[in-house]
Amino acid sequence: QAQLVESGGGSVQPGASLKLSCVASGRTFSGYILGWFRQAPGKEREFVGSISPNNITTRYADSVKGRFTISREMGKSTVYLQMNSLKPEDTGVYFCAADVTWSFGPRTTWGQGTQVTVSS
Repeated sequence: QAQLVESGGGSVQPGASLKLSCVASGRTFSGYILGWFRQAPGKEREFVGSISPNNITTRYADSVKGRFTISREMGKSTVYLQMNSLKPEDTGVYFCAADVTWSFGPRTTWGQGTQVTVSS
């Protein structure tokens, strides 16, 4: 069974950096669009960023542009999210996702999530 497993979350102070990783098991997602979403307590899951299979095209939510960078290892089903200048509003559970479309719909494969807490 295909799975996505995230790691790298933690508790940091505002202004710090974290790098999240997501590794696939059970199958390859090398031809899929990979993305990151997050969900803060009491809020709906929201899009953070995504990257094309060829590593050329990336998309970001306005709230993270210039601070977060998404990347992937070519030929592998591994995606990263480098998060710099973290803010308290970045707190939430971060989920990795894989889909054949940019819209991440009903057929999206999701990871179990990793917690990121930004607090002084």
